[in-house]
Amino acid sequence: MSVRHEEVCYFSPSRTGNERFHMRTKHILITNDDGIYAPGLKALESGLAGVGEVAVVAPDREMSASSQSISVHVPLRVHKLDERRLAVTGTPADTVILALYRLLPQKPDLVISGINPGGNLGENVIYSGTVAAAMEATLHGVPAFAISLATRKYLDFSAAALFAGQLARVILEEGLPPGLMLNVNVPRGEVRGVRIARQSQKISQNLVHEKVDPRGRPYFWLDETARIESAEADSDYAAIRAHEISITPLQVDRTDYSSLRKLTEWLPRLAPG
Repeated sequence: MSVRHEEVCYFSPSRTGNERFHMRTKHILITNDDGIYAPGLKALESGLAGVGEVAVVAPDREMSASSQSISVHVPLRVHKLDERRLAVTGTPADTVILALYRLLPQKPDLVISGINPGGNLGENVIYSGTVAAAMEATLHGVPAFAISLATRKYLDFSAAALFAGQLARVILEEGLPPGLMLNVNVPRGEVRGVRIARQSQKISQNLVHEKVDPRGRPYFWLDETARIESAEADSDYAAIRAHEISITPLQVDRTDYSSLRKLTEWLPRLAPG
């Protein structure tokens, strides 16, 4: 992939050309959906100290639950906060696209999205901007993972930041298969282990709260509640319930290959005319 860098130098290129290849500095891009000033992003950056050279490109404001949307009807602007941090007036997917094709002097070796306050478990991966940013990087051929802290109370990102650094080192050494990213969730408090887990089925209940504003006009607020007790034993929810870090491999290709043969049997009944 060719990374264009023609008009403005947002990040200065690293001068590592004379180093031997296996010793060259690894370049890591980090982003999120909570905004450039989010404490989880700062914790992630700290957790990557010594792992590689980190560049931060993130939305300039809260963009949670934006999924993998991109901005096609409005212009995007970039604000340079300092030599390593850029804020983008767009979605998490926007930030990754801009970083890869305009803002970075070279293609990163790894993209990490997080640390999100609140788990991205089960069907939440469909809506999550945190997961979407990592998926966008994967779509463009860059290894990536998303990492979330499975709580919104008493936030302590230290364990998640430490694990992000450990996982980053392994991925930089081992790589990831093309088209595959990792979705990581870290439990609150004690961490008793690490589990490779599948995405759970929908176990949450959607809630729609109807309220009335000060002018008497109705409005709706969406929420959800999870029925953790119904989580499958090998799922991401079950791992978190057992105080284990869950790692779930997610792929760009959403084809259900097991259904292809069965659906082919429908074709005679669906023939035009």
